[in-house]
Amino acid sequence: MKKALFFVLLCAVWASTPAQAQKFGYVDTEFIFSKMPEYQKALGEIDKFADKWSKDIQDKYVEIDKLQKAYQAEEILLTEDMKRERLRAISDKEREARDYNNKVFGYQGLLFEKKKELMKSPMELVNRAVEKVCLQKKLDFMFDKASDFVMLYTNPRHDYSDYVMEELGLDIKPTATNSNPINNTTTKPK
Repeated sequence: MKKALFFVLLCAVWASTPAQAQKFGYVDTEFIFSKMPEYQKALGEIDKFADKWSKDIQDKYVEIDKLQKAYQAEEILLTEDMKRERLRAISDKEREARDYNNKVFGYQGLLFEKKKELMKSPMELVNRAVEKVCLQKKLDFMFDKASDFVMLYTNPRHDYSDYVMEELGLDIKPTATNSNPINNTTTKPK
């Protein structure tokens, strides 16, 4: 009897409270970042570091190649102890190059850390703008169309990318790359 009364009371309270719809939207951060000069500058800096580190690693392998060629040229003149010593030196250089490569390009290596450091500022700008737009538009959820979160269908009505770009002071006019490719038909003169 008590359970039935509790259930009826719970249903009455639940039915009397108005249902509130939760508002949601999404942004395309990939598109927003493509318009941000801060992001483009950070990408340029990352590329510079990656190129420098790649060159350093390549130089190490060129040095190893020279040592191997010198060893092959002198191999018949060397004693067994000298051969072992040279091979050990070559092996140490190879290990050093691999370790440096892993330190730079490996999981959470120097490049990863540099990326995280340089992308922090543009990410914070976008996050603050998204938060501000969510507060202004009274949104409960904001999704990122460019993330790994799969969005099978998106109604453009819920796209708040333009508002975020406006908040960031970025140009919201579509560029030639964003225009509809179906309408961009060209005909060749005959």
